[in-house]
Amino acid sequence: MIRNIKETDNERFSQYVRTHNKGKTHFAFVNTFGCQQNEADSEKIRAMAIEMGYELTENPEKADFIVLNTCAIREHAEKKALSILGRFKALKANNPNLIVGLCGCMAAEGQVVEKIKKSYPFVSFTVEPNMLYKIPELVALYLQNSKRNYVLGMDEGDIVEGIPSHRASHFSAWVSIMYGCNNFCSYCIVPYVRGRERSRESQEIIEECRNLIKNGYKEITLLGQNVNSYKSDMDFATLLMNIANIEGDFIIRFMTSHPKDVSDSLMEVVGKYSGKIAPCFHLPLQSGSDAVLKAMNRTYDTEKYLNTVEKLRSACPGIALTSDIIVGFPGESEEDFQKTLEVLKKVRFDMVYSFIYSSRAGTRAEKMENHVPRDIQSERIGRLLEMQTEISYEMNLPYIDTVQRVLVHKKEDNLYTGRTLSNKLVHINSEKDDLVGKFINVKIDKVGAFYLTGLEK
Repeated sequence: MIRNIKETDNERFSQYVRTHNKGKTHFAFVNTFGCQQNEADSEKIRAMAIEMGYELTENPEKADFIVLNTCAIREHAEKKALSILGRFKALKANNPNLIVGLCGCMAAEGQVVEKIKKSYPFVSFTVEPNMLYKIPELVALYLQNSKRNYVLGMDEGDIVEGIPSHRASHFSAWVSIMYGCNNFCSYCIVPYVRGRERSRESQEIIEECRNLIKNGYKEITLLGQNVNSYKSDMDFATLLMNIANIEGDFIIRFMTSHPKDVSDSLMEVVGKYSGKIAPCFHLPLQSGSDAVLKAMNRTYDTEKYLNTVEKLRSACPGIALTSDIIVGFPGESEEDFQKTLEVLKKVRFDMVYSFIYSSRAGTRAEKMENHVPRDIQSERIGRLLEMQTEISYEMNLPYIDTVQRVLVHKKEDNLYTGRTLSNKLVHINSEKDDLVGKFINVKIDKVGAFYLTGLEK
């Protein structure tokens, strides 16, 4: 069900918090782990905190309200989040009125919520990602009776529109277009913690993008666990085309795509609107072995994947391709791993994000046999990184002496950092003070495997 935030009691709860805290400045601190979707969620959490009357702080020791927005994709991220959460115990001891909330994917795992109940008594509430709009209600309830609340397993099909965002950037914006996932890859926890796929209405998305562009945003990244399976009154290709046709000087990016859903019409739109749609495509491979892909439940084989790559490069010549690779999946043999290296040689990705397989409780892969020993996983990923680093460097060499349009993201001392339209990281030396958030032309004079350098032209 899709409804507007005005249909909830958020304003009433926010007003209660503002009244309760009146007479003293109260501060909120939001700490974020994980993917871009979590970053986008945290922007909404910060906006709700502001509506409740809190001022934002980057110092948790100063905060009266702390939210930890978590990731559950890998075990390491979960352990790190719990470690940081544990540090807030001392803050609660020093400030008994401190409210501590846990949200994000970890808050949708029943075993984690039980651990919070028993071992983290200073945590005021947990709320799964589908129900973030309830945060003002949870804060108000805690202020009323100091009772801990746990929001889990409720209304996973809801999409609540109209929640404001306190955006981290004045020129680059995340825009969520859909939530959840239907793919159930055997290694992935996402469908269990974010629910099944549900798409926002296209006009809500288009209007949000139009307002961002009107307010000077230069880069819009459309987000979803599988953006190209977006389906409302139009498909993803048509949605992209409609956004690209908005008047203004901006670039559209999107992530993440599943190879099974890359349609011919999507590739055609990416090629046709390459001035507005970034000529780069993140297409997770995960493995070059058909046997491993089947065990992962990826629903494509290497032949189909390579055919998609060929079509993409034909539709959009010069497109930059990036990918995800999981090394050491249960049952992966040396022969399977060699097949992954062979696909890297054939495709020649611009960049690969590689991960050692990490078992996640609740996934099918956790129960599989023949888990690959850690030392073998580490040795294999070392070989993969060595090969891909060389490929990435070679893919960057043609950029030397070219002029690239770059959106400048930040400045440290006299060094600016930005991204080309194809999402290449660029370092630019300049003594100017006003380039952040602007498109500039940069002549590339040097390349590395993971960056370009150049001078403003």
